[in-house]
Amino acid sequence: MTLERSYKTNAIVLRARNLGEADKILTLLTDRRGKLDAVAKGIRRGKSHYGGRLEFGNECALTMHRGRSLDVIVSAEIVLEHWMQLVEPERFAAATFAVELVDAFCEPELAVPEIYALLRGMLGGIASTDRPRALVPRYSMRLLGELGLAPPMRNCVRCGVALEAPAWLDAQDGGFVGAECRENWRDLPEFDASELEIVRALAAPRGAGASTAAPPRIAAAIEALVSHHLGRRPKSNAHLAEFVQP
Repeated sequence: MTLERSYKTNAIVLRARNLGEADKILTLLTDRRGKLDAVAKGIRRGKSHYGGRLEFGNECALTMHRGRSLDVIVSAEIVLEHWMQLVEPERFAAATFAVELVDAFCEPELAVPEIYALLRGMLGGIASTDRPRALVPRYSMRLLGELGLAPPMRNCVRCGVALEAPAWLDAQDGGFVGAECRENWRDLPEFDASELEIVRALAAPRGAGASTAAPPRIAAAIEALVSHHLGRRPKSNAHLAEFVQP
């Protein structure tokens, strides 16, 4: 099959790096082709027709031209502009975290519309709230869910038996374990029935008992799950930790 040389797609700008004297390579999450790198030629010139549109976190409607190694951005029109709101320090920290996870977890050129919609909604929420860090635990759980990495919400991750409180989080196994599977020599965080319900509410789809409320202890547990699946702590955690929730 012969591919068209030009195509259109919406895309969220994840990051950028300089190329030569005037160009940039942008890492984009697109709605049609997933994550990809593309060249924005002349974007660093003062009279560039991109005019600051391709900023971090912005969603743009792009016309793209297929290249031999990298596609080239021909035109860009803003769909949702978040950059001016995201420059506020706490919002920027939360947005950097959200983008880092998508950039790390998403395979190149594999479109997952649900992840695109999730990041789009997260950036919009960050741009409009005074407590952006509070959105991070639910976003993390929803992203793990879309990736197929979320912990079983009502069953032991080891034996599959229905969970009864108390349960213990074993981040190395990627979920909660019941009393039968708990290893007493390991110091695992314990969760009572009300705390387990909070975790389930954070993971729930919109309108299905969903919640964004995450006490610090639960937020820390979700952070441990993310770090386990990522294989490291997100780099943006250090900046995000500067903003303590009341």
